[in-house]
Amino acid sequence: MPPPNGAGSITAEVQAAIAKGILNGAIILATDSTSTFTYSSALGSRTLLSGEVVPQSVDDVLYLASATKLLASIAALQCVDDGLLTLTSDLSSIVPELTSKKVFKGWSDAKSDPPIAILEDQNSQPITLQSLLTHSSGVMYDFFDPAGLAKWNAKFNPIEIGPDGKPKPRPVEKAFAYPLAFQPHTSWMYGPSIDWAGLIVERLTGRSLGDHIRERIIKAVGGNPADAEFYPPKNEDLRKRLIDLHPEDPLATGKQVLAGGGNMNLLAKGDFGGHGMFTTGENFLKVMKSLLANDGKLLKPETADLMFEDHLTGGAKQGHEAALKGPVGSFFAVGTDDAEFDIKIGHGLGGVVTLNSAEGWYGKGTMTWGGGQSLAWFIDRENDLCAIGALQAKLPVTETQKIADVKHGFRRDVYRIREAWKKGDSSSL
Repeated sequence: MPPPNGAGSITAEVQAAIAKGILNGAIILATDSTSTFTYSSALGSRTLLSGEVVPQSVDDVLYLASATKLLASIAALQCVDDGLLTLTSDLSSIVPELTSKKVFKGWSDAKSDPPIAILEDQNSQPITLQSLLTHSSGVMYDFFDPAGLAKWNAKFNPIEIGPDGKPKPRPVEKAFAYPLAFQPHTSWMYGPSIDWAGLIVERLTGRSLGDHIRERIIKAVGGNPADAEFYPPKNEDLRKRLIDLHPEDPLATGKQVLAGGGNMNLLAKGDFGGHGMFTTGENFLKVMKSLLANDGKLLKPETADLMFEDHLTGGAKQGHEAALKGPVGSFFAVGTDDAEFDIKIGHGLGGVVTLNSAEGWYGKGTMTWGGGQSLAWFIDRENDLCAIGALQAKLPVTETQKIADVKHGFRRDVYRIREAWKKGDSSSL
């Protein structure tokens, strides 16, 4: 549980973390629905692949990691608006690899080689787009279950090694070919559901998820489509501004955001809607602003409204509550477990949503999520404010809790900055 935000500003917190060798820099952007209030800050520096150190800039290209899920969720909901499916449609004709999955129940003989798994058929509640967007589909990241799904995946869906001795990248349907963790709609767990949603978009539209996002999302809100690419980014102008392309990460896998990881990108073939997008903070802010204003550029107003509602009921809600109390519950709470407040949360169609207001902070219906260890975003319609904070960790990453604290400082301090702006107090910005 993060502590209450102190009196220090996010600028001071980031600068202190830079001085201590915890961060290299940060990009912080915020706006209201009319751009009457805007905030833009680039702190610290980044290192080019050549080794040259240059100042951080607001138009530098970020690795979004799991913040990609917001863009892929919007893309899937656009398919709903286009009449290609509904939130509760039968998906068997679109992604039979997903709808035919069995549910993993354990091992009858885990010591045999290969081990003998207990699998059961899906029950009468089929996987739907709604269950995918709310992580109640039964699809779970296998690393959350090392002795179960991860072991099954290693044994029955091993990564192939190519002639060059390197692992072969795999598409969504192969990378996540392992069984479900639970029957659809009966529980909740974070996983690659949005990767499957992205694949649904591709199969319904006949084009790549990246092309859809560039045309229907980034371009639609007045952003720069050329500044949005899935891994591996190839646009040379984009690569020149790519924060995650430097001597310690020459393949631009996103190590600064993923606390030193990055294999998920190396192993991905195609556009993964759960983690693979690189774009600018400015592009991402324009997307959030459109949802904040509900201006119809991305979705029908009534569809956009659905994103900010809690869609968890029954076993899915109970599973979510249990996950929030579990070992990684603070990660799933994305800052809403701030000790100063008693915020209740559910899950909308793009991220966590708050079910009540916190005075001076998140309003009811705020949608929020993040990316890796160091990126956070929120859209607060009640208070007419949205923001993205992208911290750039210094490798090797050793101070994950300090990074989390600074990230939470961003979530809180943006509200102080906006209040100072309202009062005309430029010295506090």
